[in-house]
Amino acid sequence: MLFVFTGTDRDKARAALEKYIEKEGKGVRVVRITDVHTLEDLRAALQGGGMFAEKRVLVFEGVCENEEMEPIFLEALARVAESDEKVFIYEAKPLADLKKRLQKYAERFETFDLPKRGRENDIFALANALRARNKKQLWVGYMREVGKGSAPEATHGFLFWAAKDMYLKSGGKDAYAKKLIGELTELPHLARRRGEELDYALERFVLSLK
Repeated sequence: MLFVFTGTDRDKARAALEKYIEKEGKGVRVVRITDVHTLEDLRAALQGGGMFAEKRVLVFEGVCENEEMEPIFLEALARVAESDEKVFIYEAKPLADLKKRLQKYAERFETFDLPKRGRENDIFALANALRARNKKQLWVGYMREVGKGSAPEATHGFLFWAAKDMYLKSGGKDAYAKKLIGELTELPHLARRRGEELDYALERFVLSLK
């Protein structure tokens, strides 16, 4: 059974997503895959739990934003949608073809978009500070997100998107953006290994930028 959440208001979309996961994931292992995981992680999640394996809830966040992950995920979409497992997807801005395909298989499809002004301007100011290497403005923007109660996963995902956007727009020539992508990719894994919360890892990342 497939539940799909889209929209630029990452906080509201994630809140709705987590509400469903909390309900469906009681006593069940929750497997989360994002666009910063490896292809092997994605394939392992898509393989299924098997007849005698433990029950799972699958959560895929932004995997279609990854050019290598998207074809692998879409090839398995019909199968996972028809499986007995509960599958949750979050894509912020799916293109028309992807949106239509997700709607085709979704048991539930919800969209949470930001208003044209206000919150959207704030989050994109964070991206502008990252591009400009303005550590002070990046810190101010990050603390603004913390003050608003933004989920650290949402802030991390947006910073990763901003770094990837910088890299792609440079034609793959921006070494600074490439470095940011690498650091942001490793950040959640490093935080888990250190046993620290993602928000602390993000704070350290912002303060370490040069």
